[in-house]
Amino acid sequence: MAFIDHSDVFIGSTGDGWTFVVLNRPIRNAARILTGAGFTAREHQGRTFYLLSPESAEDAHERAGVAAYGLLAHTMDFVDLAWTTRQHGASPATQSDVTIYVTDGTVTATAATNGARAVLARHRFAPSAGGSLYVLPDDLSERAVVSAVVQTEAHLHADGIDVRVDLGIATLQDIPPAPSRPGAAPTPLSSTPVKRRSR
Repeated sequence: MAFIDHSDVFIGSTGDGWTFVVLNRPIRNAARILTGAGFTAREHQGRTFYLLSPESAEDAHERAGVAAYGLLAHTMDFVDLAWTTRQHGASPATQSDVTIYVTDGTVTATAATNGARAVLARHRFAPSAGGSLYVLPDDLSERAVVSAVVQTEAHLHADGIDVRVDLGIATLQDIPPAPSRPGAAPTPLSSTPVKRRSR
């Protein structure tokens, strides 16, 4: 599974500034909620996702908030790691105090201040040998990694530290395909006769 496949709803950003929403299970009225908030639907590699273009950057926070409010009525399994909805007027070139990089199952971070480094350390990021990067332990499950990134990003944001999560998705074409969902195996018929209740 990809990093974006662990929650019912995942909101992220591409490196070139698109905001996207992935639904990992059917949610009633989700398409209406998202398109009503200004997102457009797109099919790609067996997956439907919903998009806000970089031109919508000025109101991406508000549009994503409207969509999230509607979707939260149906599920609490929700992750929002979109830098485009956090930083007013953000562009791909904007530098953050902390950048968290998700690359092929490895999560690293850079931090510009001691306060940011302290928050990373509280969420299990350890300095690399050279000390320029902070790294999450590689013995965590993928679900635990997602949780650690979400908690770290929320903590940094709550402390007023500017943070960007780089999901390793440079453009829309790089959004990973939908995971294969094995079909449910048919329930075998019982060979044991069923006792009928007599009245």
